[in-house]
Amino acid sequence: MRKLLPVALAFVLIACRADSQQSILLDTPPASLTLLGEGFLSTAMNERDFALSPDGKEIYFTISTPKSTFQTIVFCKKGKDGWSKPEVAPFAGKYSDLEPAFSPDGNTLYFASNRPVEGDALKDFDIWKVTRAGNSWGQPQNLGKPVNTEADEFYPSVAKSGNLYFTAAYAGGPGREDIYVSHFKQNEFQKPVALDTAVNTRFYEFNAFVSPDEDYIIFTSYGRKDDTGGGDLYISMKDQNGSWKPARNLKLLNSKQLDYCPFVSPDGKSLFFTSERHQLPTAFTDRADYKTIDQIKDQPLNGLGNIYWISFKSVLNSLK
Repeated sequence: MRKLLPVALAFVLIACRADSQQSILLDTPPASLTLLGEGFLSTAMNERDFALSPDGKEIYFTISTPKSTFQTIVFCKKGKDGWSKPEVAPFAGKYSDLEPAFSPDGNTLYFASNRPVEGDALKDFDIWKVTRAGNSWGQPQNLGKPVNTEADEFYPSVAKSGNLYFTAAYAGGPGREDIYVSHFKQNEFQKPVALDTAVNTRFYEFNAFVSPDEDYIIFTSYGRKDDTGGGDLYISMKDQNGSWKPARNLKLLNSKQLDYCPFVSPDGKSLFFTSERHQLPTAFTDRADYKTIDQIKDQPLNGLGNIYWISFKSVLNSLK
């Protein structure tokens, strides 16, 4: 948590104005890093995580207020006039729910939550799922053992095989926080195993997105020698024998702040991630007044999380 279905991705984002919403068609991902939906998806609030449905008609992400331990999942739907304004997901809003991830067929949404399994007492964070129920979602279901334990489980990512990748800090694990996979066999999740040292180290590895075919995985690590700040994005690809290659730093994307929560669009064209990079001044040329300082908190680049996107091809080219 610390912080391929061949469908076309041509979707509309709304740039909010005081009196109306203006539709902007984004049919091609930007070649360089771009703030996503400034004033609409990326605001002065803390936004993190990103999930686009396989049909390209739903966006889910997580919001929270500064320093709050409460987080909730919100969504937007694409209509004939563009995207709807973000609303709290129908299954969310009461407990801390975060890190939504679609199944490859789009009929199941996985997420992390501290909601109680029984009674009213909050639990540790587990992986949950909801399935389609008409035009909405059914009741959330806890995945149970062996995926969930008395420790926290975060950031689910599901491959076409059904294999579930997630983050946990288990005692006896390779590092302080690691990436695990629970293989899906005979319609059941198996005991999770940690990915090997090509991905996990003795430091922090967390919040991994695995490709539908499990041929690459993108995650954040903190503490490595080439880490540039509060946590960098890395990528590991499989070799011809199906083994993970040593992870490489995605220098094109990373900043001195925390960069995490990666997601690649279902068509493989766009990479999205969360960053806490900002444009906060350390000094002013002229003496600042109260209004100037107050306005800083109302800007997206105020040090809280925002969602960015870029052409995935540009990212891969940067590794050559």
